[in-house]
Amino acid sequence: MSKKDIQSRADIQLMVDEFYKKVIADELIGHFFNNVVKLDWEKHIPIMYDFWESMLLQKNVYRGNPMQAHLDLNSKSPLKEKHFNRWLNLFEATVDELFIGQNADTAKTRALSIATIIQAKLMTQNPEQI
Repeated sequence: MSKKDIQSRADIQLMVDEFYKKVIADELIGHFFNNVVKLDWEKHIPIMYDFWESMLLQKNVYRGNPMQAHLDLNSKSPLKEKHFNRWLNLFEATVDELFIGQNADTAKTRALSIATIIQAKLMTQNPEQI
């Protein structure tokens, strides 16, 4: 399969769907999504499509507060550096498997920024946790 850059909502959907397949099955972080939060996938996945479409294609479709969502998750089950690292590794692997180009690189850079910012915020609240 020849790779191309992320250019459309359909590309975003493919990236998000393939990423969450990995996340759900992952031994280290899957439990956050499957057991701790017990996500309603039919609601959550379209929100992730909107988030990444806003991030990568400059569409103003995302409505939400990812920081608050992760603070709430952390209060239920502590998020540690190893969890962020796994999330990031799975995300980068998914992007690299499917795409190549500027938006693909931007997706990986934004994911790293998001993980870093959320970890920093959690660390200021609970420095012994991370």
